[in-house]
Order: sequence, then C-alpha cells, then structure tokens
Amino acid sequence: MNRVCIVFSAILFFLCTCQTHAQEGNKMFQGFDGGMMVHAGYLQGSIAALQYQAKGATFGLGGVARAHLGKHWMIGGEGYVSTLSQLKNGSYIKYGWGGLLGEFYWAFKHVMPYIGVTVGGGAGTYLLMFEGDRTNWLPEPDAVFHKQTFMAIDPFIGCDFIVSKSVHLTLKADCLHSLSHGKLLMPMGPRFYFGCIFYH
Repeated sequence: MNRVCIVFSAILFFLCTCQTHAQEGNKMFQGFDGGMMVHAGYLQGSIAALQYQAKGATFGLGGVARAHLGKHWMIGGEGYVSTLSQLKNGSYIKYGWGGLLGEFYWAFKHVMPYIGVTVGGGAGTYLLMFEGDRTNWLPEPDAVFHKQTFMAIDPFIGCDFIVSKSVHLTLKADCLHSLSHGKLLMPMGPRFYFGCIFYH
C-alpha cells in the first residue's frame, strides 16, 4: 500500500509540474545546483528485542543535487549518513539513506525559502556492546551487530541565503519518517542542516 501511494504521488507531482510550465509558457529546464550539508538531530526510541532505550544527538554529512524547472520547482536527489553514539564504548546506531526529492521555492533578492519532500530508503547499522550479559550470568561482553533496510518519507522546510548568483548558504529542517517496520529502532525524528549550495 505504501509503495502504491508513493508511485501515485510521484506521478501526480510530475503532471502538476508539466501543467504549471505549460501555463507559464517558460522553458522547463532553468539550470541545476548541488552541494554538501552537515546536520544534527535527535533520535529516541525503544529497541524491544534488546530491552534497550536508545536516545541522543545524531550527527552526519550528506549532499543534494537538483534540476530547476521553471520559476518555482526543483527535482533531484539527496543522500545522508546520520550516526548516534551510544554507551560511551564505541557502540553506535547509523543510518545511511537517500531518495528522490521535489521542492517548491520562492526567490527574492537575498533569500529563497523552500518546502518539499523526499521519498526513498536506506539501511540502518546497529552495533551495541554491553558490559557483560544483562542477566549478569556471563562475564564476557555481550555485543549485538545488525543491519536492516527501510523505506522512508522526509518532509522538509528551509531557506537559502543568497551570497551571489552562484553561491547560496542554506538552512534546513526535516523530520524523517520510516515507512517500514523492523526488529530494531527505525529512523524517525527531526534534523537540522547547514551547508553551501552551488548554482549553475
């Protein structure tokens, strides 16, 4: 059901975009941009299979590339890696994911606010090392390593600060929502981005 909704939304977005440009009578392709962003966020949730509560700040890096369609639309792709350190012993929860995005933006003299959504997926890697078994009957460290894939949808809002025609600084906030279910914690929560985007 989720996949059907995603495909339907993508087709609807494409048709609306084509209709907009047909009405405006403008050249569809208006250039492209791309750049890198650092981000920080917060993740909290229970891993029932391990009876463990994960929480803390996440940090990561990623990038985006987009094509400009007409005066207000952009489509493209983005991808990021977010890491949550745990237990102060090298344990971590890491998500690598990416997807296709669509944005609507307004360009003013010095700022360019935008809103959009990304649909995609990725994989989570979980390495948790406990000091001895949690039932206290084994002295050896108890380690759990697991990977699982997921599908996700990620609405976002942000603003570019126009340094020059070719260079923008950008601030963005999103809230990643997993569309999949797994044995361990799925990515879900807010993140904040800062980066530099190059326009051509």
